[in-house]
Amino acid sequence: MTRFSTVFGEVWHMSTFKKIILFGGSFDPIHAGHVCVARHALEALGAGKLIFIPAHRSPHKTDPPVAGRYRLAMIRKAIEGIDDFCVSDCELMRSQPSYTLDTIYYFREHFGGDAVLHWLVGADQLSSFDRWHRVNELLELCRVSVMVRAGYPPPDFGQFKGVFPEGIIDRLKNDIVQTPRIDLDSTAIRSQLAAGMIGTDALPAGVLQYIKENHLYGYS
Repeated sequence: MTRFSTVFGEVWHMSTFKKIILFGGSFDPIHAGHVCVARHALEALGAGKLIFIPAHRSPHKTDPPVAGRYRLAMIRKAIEGIDDFCVSDCELMRSQPSYTLDTIYYFREHFGGDAVLHWLVGADQLSSFDRWHRVNELLELCRVSVMVRAGYPPPDFGQFKGVFPEGIIDRLKNDIVQTPRIDLDSTAIRSQLAAGMIGTDALPAGVLQYIKENHLYGYS
C-alpha cells in the first residue's frame, strides 16, 4: 500500500524522505540564526526535509510564548521559497504542555517505521536531558542530534554513563551537528523590537514586516 503524509498542507510520498529532521522550539520570534543552523543541520545529516515545530508551551518553561499562534505565520515567512523546509502546527493543536515524545510519536505514525527521525537540540539542553519526559522511550523512536556552535567545546556525554546504554551514547556522539557561531537570541530580539532598535540582519525581511504589520513585541 502506498503511504502518504500531509504536513501543513504538503502531501509527501513516504518513499521520498528516508531521513527527516524535526526542529522544535519556541521560535518567539524565529530569527536568522534559526534558519542558518537549520540549513547546516540539513546538510550535515543528509536529510531530505526539515520541519519546524513551534511549541505550544515547553514543560521546562513557566511562561507561554509571547506571540502565540502568530509564530506559525512568522515561520512560514522565514522559510518561504526553501523547498527543504516546512512547518507543522501539531504542537499548537495539542493541549499544554508540549512533550517531545508525543511529537515524535505523531511523526513516527505519519512517516512509518522506516524513516529516520532526528530531533535537534541545543547543547545547553543536555544538562537536563536525562530528566526529559520518558526519555529512554524517546531515544528508541528517534535520534537526537546536538547542535554545537563553532568555538565551543563538544558536549560531555560522559555525564550519561550508567544512565543510557553505551550504544545510545555513541549514537549521540556520532549525531553531533556543528553550526556557525551566531550570536542571536530571541529574548534579546524581543527587547530590541520593543525599543525599535532591531538590526536588519537579525530577522528575515518577511518576518520583520509581519511583526510590524501585526504590532507584535511592541514593534511598530
